[in-house]
Amino acid sequence: MGSNGTLVSRVSEDLRSRLAAGDPPPGARLPTESELSTEFRVSRPTVRAALRELEALGLVRTQHGVGTFVTEPPAVRAGLERLDSITESIRATGHEPGMTYVSRIVRPVLPEEAATMGVPGDTVALEVRRTILADGEVVAYSYDLMPFDIFPPGFDPAELEGSIFGFFRKRLGVTPDHALGDVHAVTSNHVGWGSEAATHNLFVLLVQRHYDKADRLLLYSRTYFIEGRYSFTIVRHD
Repeated sequence: MGSNGTLVSRVSEDLRSRLAAGDPPPGARLPTESELSTEFRVSRPTVRAALRELEALGLVRTQHGVGTFVTEPPAVRAGLERLDSITESIRATGHEPGMTYVSRIVRPVLPEEAATMGVPGDTVALEVRRTILADGEVVAYSYDLMPFDIFPPGFDPAELEGSIFGFFRKRLGVTPDHALGDVHAVTSNHVGWGSEAATHNLFVLLVQRHYDKADRLLLYSRTYFIEGRYSFTIVRHD
């Protein structure tokens, strides 16, 4: 390793030790590149490279033009190996789940939605938009589509409230048996609703298609988890 690489490692390791000791605390801003350069007696590019290492490890986040901040621990940490509802996942980690239904609309699916969901192009679905909370703090925004024919005749969309999985079990007598999902990192200023939505632009997008035992599609969801407030673990085996 060259001398510059050695310097980067020294600065990075020193800062990691400080962060592990809570100095500075989560959410606080680190000293500027210029200040760190003076403190460590290294060049600003060396400091910048060390900060990139910390950011790659998820220890800090950089807001261009503002500064570098210590990452706050996520409000919720859940696994992807179990087919739990978001409500169940939040409660299982010791937090109080909450949910606000923003809209419920019955409409035909769009062609691209039909292709993704694997349903006929003339399918009518119930579209739901929800704000997901943990201990009163917004952790995710969810866009959900459910084929309307899974509901009984005369069903009023206003009856759907709380956990969708819970509603399926209690009101429809069905339980999601398996799901297919994709995870994406998303940067967008057009996700969510309400006054707080404008303050977030980094998300982990979890796209899922939930099926019953007969492989009937029950739910297609796109849930945008706010970066830093909800994290996932993945268990892998041989």
